[in-house]
This record gives sequence, structure tokens and C-alpha cells, in this order.
Amino acid sequence: MEKCTIYLKTLKETAIFGSLLAKHASPGDIICLSGDLGAGKTALTQEIAKGLGVPESCYVTSPTFSILQEYPGRIPLYHMDFYRLSDETEVEGLGFEEFFYLSGLTVIEWSERAGSLIPNTRLKLKITIEGENTRKVLIDFGDGSWEKRLGSEL
Repeated sequence: MEKCTIYLKTLKETAIFGSLLAKHASPGDIICLSGDLGAGKTALTQEIAKGLGVPESCYVTSPTFSILQEYPGRIPLYHMDFYRLSDETEVEGLGFEEFFYLSGLTVIEWSERAGSLIPNTRLKLKITIEGENTRKVLIDFGDGSWEKRLGSEL
């Protein structure tokens, strides 16, 4: 199984999924988030942050204007938002791909703008709005390392 689909029907289910991702995250991991505005990319990142033990005093917001926010936790969380970037040349020019290989978890909103700079070891999540509270998440496991870690917990 290289891809699968799950449905998050409540904020509690989103919290559980974010916690699961954080539990299995290792230094150097990348989670790519795509989806329409308002689909829940930042909400999921907030739940991942909680699962990593990011202190409540570090409020996780979308770094749309700053592009990158770093938060302390079990492993550092590098939260990026490439919405304002046009393509991978801008990502590369700003040096953000260096974070993909550091000792933390990199979560990227609008990750498709980084193109081929994203390694295939990433976990890619495409979030779409299915209803007022329901989100459909298409999961692409890339090289399969995330699939092995998440196993039957999905």
C-alpha cells in the first residue's frame, strides 16, 4: 500500500491523527501538507506540535508571512508555509531545503511549491474538505518508511 485515504470527522479525530504522526516522527522526517485554504493544514500541524511536546506557550500559527517557524519539543518542529513562494527555485534560493536534513521534524504547508527538492522519504498528506467538519486525507507514503512506522494504527 503506497497510498491510502482516511476521513477525519471531528476535531478530536484530527488531534488523534496529529498525535499519531508525532509519536512516529523521527529526526529528519518531512510531512508535506497540501489542500485548499481552510482545509485544516495548520490545525493538523498544531496537533502534531502538541504530540511532540511543544510547550503551550509556543502558539503554533501558519507562518504564511515569515515562511518558517521553529518550535522546541521532543524533537524540534520546523513549520514552513510555502504559499507565498512560486516554485522550487525560490525555496532553494532561500535555503529552506537545508532544514529537510536537520535533527527535527519538518512540516510544510503548500509543499508542492518545493517540487523535486522534497526527498521521497516524506509523508505527503492531501487534505480536502468533505463537509462542515469532515476532512478527507489522501496519504502518500513515498518510499514506504512512514507506512512501516504507522502500520496498522491508521
